[in-house]
Amino acid sequence: MLFPGGFTFINFLVDAFSIFMFVVWFWLLIMVMTDLFRRRELSGLGKALWMIFVIVLPYLGVFVYLISQSRGMAERERERQAHHELGQSLGFSVADELEALGRLQIHGAIASDGHARRAQVANN
Repeated sequence: MLFPGGFTFINFLVDAFSIFMFVVWFWLLIMVMTDLFRRRELSGLGKALWMIFVIVLPYLGVFVYLISQSRGMAERERERQAHHELGQSLGFSVADELEALGRLQIHGAIASDGHARRAQVANN
Protein backbone atom coordinates (compact mmCIF):
# COMPACT_ATOMS: atom_id res chain seq x y z
CA MET A 1 0.00 0.00 0.00
CA LEU A 2 1.29 3.40 -0.89
CA PHE A 3 -0.74 5.28 1.69
CA PRO A 4 -1.34 4.46 5.35
CA GLY A 5 -4.88 4.30 6.55
CA GLY A 6 -5.98 0.84 5.58
CA PHE A 7 -7.82 -0.36 2.54
CA THR A 8 -9.90 2.34 0.88
CA PHE A 9 -11.12 2.68 -2.64
CA ILE A 10 -8.84 5.65 -3.31
CA ASN A 11 -5.81 3.69 -2.02
CA PHE A 12 -6.79 0.80 -4.28
CA LEU A 13 -7.05 3.06 -7.33
CA VAL A 14 -3.69 4.69 -6.60
CA ASP A 15 -2.03 1.30 -6.09
CA ALA A 16 -3.57 -0.10 -9.29
CA PHE A 17 -2.49 2.97 -11.25
CA SER A 18 1.05 2.74 -9.82
CA ILE A 19 1.33 -0.91 -10.83
CA PHE A 20 -0.03 -0.11 -14.30
CA MET A 21 2.50 2.70 -14.77
CA PHE A 22 5.34 0.40 -13.67
CA VAL A 23 4.25 -2.26 -16.19
CA VAL A 24 4.09 0.37 -18.97
CA TRP A 25 7.55 1.66 -18.06
CA PHE A 26 8.96 -1.88 -17.95
CA TRP A 27 7.47 -2.58 -21.41
CA LEU A 28 9.10 0.62 -22.72
CA LEU A 29 12.41 -0.46 -21.18
CA ILE A 30 12.22 -3.78 -23.02
CA MET A 31 11.33 -2.01 -26.28
CA VAL A 32 14.29 0.37 -25.91
CA MET A 33 16.74 -2.44 -25.16
CA THR A 34 15.41 -4.52 -28.07
CA ASP A 35 15.73 -1.60 -30.46
CA LEU A 36 19.17 -0.78 -29.13
CA PHE A 37 20.50 -4.27 -29.84
CA ARG A 38 18.88 -4.35 -33.32
CA ARG A 39 20.61 -1.16 -34.45
CA ARG A 40 23.35 -1.90 -36.97
CA GLU A 41 24.57 1.64 -37.55
CA LEU A 42 25.50 2.11 -33.89
CA SER A 43 28.88 0.87 -32.70
CA GLY A 44 29.36 -1.43 -29.73
CA LEU A 45 30.67 1.47 -27.68
CA GLY A 46 27.58 3.52 -28.49
CA LYS A 47 25.32 0.64 -27.49
CA ALA A 48 27.27 0.18 -24.25
CA LEU A 49 26.98 3.88 -23.42
CA TRP A 50 23.22 3.85 -24.06
CA MET A 51 22.87 0.72 -21.89
CA ILE A 52 24.82 2.32 -19.06
CA PHE A 53 22.62 5.43 -19.33
CA VAL A 54 19.44 3.34 -19.34
CA ILE A 55 20.59 1.20 -16.40
CA VAL A 56 22.03 3.99 -14.22
CA LEU A 57 19.18 6.46 -14.81
CA PRO A 58 16.36 4.13 -15.92
CA TYR A 59 13.42 6.50 -16.24
CA LEU A 60 15.41 9.36 -17.69
CA GLY A 61 17.40 7.01 -19.95
CA VAL A 62 14.29 5.41 -21.43
CA PHE A 63 12.56 8.73 -22.05
CA VAL A 64 15.66 10.36 -23.57
CA TYR A 65 16.13 7.36 -25.89
CA LEU A 66 12.47 7.45 -26.92
CA ILE A 67 12.60 11.18 -27.63
CA SER A 68 15.91 11.13 -29.49
CA GLN A 69 15.47 7.87 -31.41
CA SER A 70 11.71 7.65 -31.98
CA ARG A 71 11.87 8.14 -35.76
CA GLY A 72 14.58 5.50 -36.14
CA MET A 73 12.70 3.09 -33.87
CA ALA A 74 9.58 3.45 -36.00
CA GLU A 75 11.52 2.88 -39.24
CA ARG A 76 13.29 -0.21 -37.88
CA GLU A 77 10.00 -1.65 -36.61
CA ARG A 78 8.34 -0.95 -39.97
CA GLU A 79 11.18 -2.74 -41.81
CA ARG A 80 10.99 -5.71 -39.43
CA GLN A 81 7.22 -5.93 -39.86
CA ALA A 82 7.47 -5.67 -43.66
CA HIS A 83 10.08 -8.44 -43.74
CA HIS A 84 7.88 -10.63 -41.54
CA GLU A 85 4.80 -9.97 -43.71
CA LEU A 86 6.76 -10.72 -46.87
CA GLY A 87 7.84 -14.05 -45.44
CA GLN A 88 4.27 -14.85 -44.45
CA SER A 89 2.79 -13.87 -47.82
CA LEU A 90 5.38 -15.81 -49.82
CA GLY A 91 4.95 -18.80 -47.57
CA PHE A 92 8.55 -19.36 -46.57
CA SER A 93 10.37 -19.23 -43.30
CA VAL A 94 13.93 -19.51 -42.10
CA ALA A 95 13.37 -23.24 -41.58
CA ASP A 96 12.25 -23.60 -45.21
CA GLU A 97 15.36 -21.78 -46.42
CA LEU A 98 17.63 -23.98 -44.28
CA GLU A 99 15.92 -27.08 -45.65
CA ALA A 100 16.47 -25.87 -49.22
CA LEU A 101 20.15 -25.18 -48.47
CA GLY A 102 20.48 -28.68 -47.03
CA ARG A 103 19.02 -30.20 -50.21
CA LEU A 104 21.41 -28.16 -52.35
CA GLN A 105 24.35 -29.36 -50.28
CA ILE A 106 23.23 -32.99 -50.48
CA HIS A 107 22.92 -32.72 -54.28
CA GLY A 108 26.39 -31.16 -54.48
CA ALA A 109 25.29 -27.73 -55.70
CA ILE A 110 27.04 -26.01 -52.80
CA ALA A 111 30.07 -27.01 -50.77
CA SER A 112 30.02 -27.39 -46.99
CA ASP A 113 31.70 -23.96 -46.72
CA GLY A 114 28.76 -22.37 -48.58
CA HIS A 115 30.49 -21.69 -51.92
CA ALA A 116 28.78 -22.75 -55.10
CA ARG A 117 30.33 -25.56 -57.12
CA ARG A 118 29.60 -24.14 -60.56
CA ALA A 119 32.34 -25.95 -62.46
CA GLN A 120 31.54 -29.36 -61.01
CA VAL A 121 27.77 -28.95 -61.45
CA ALA A 122 28.21 -27.73 -65.04
CA ASN A 123 30.33 -30.77 -65.92
CA ASN A 124 27.73 -33.23 -64.59
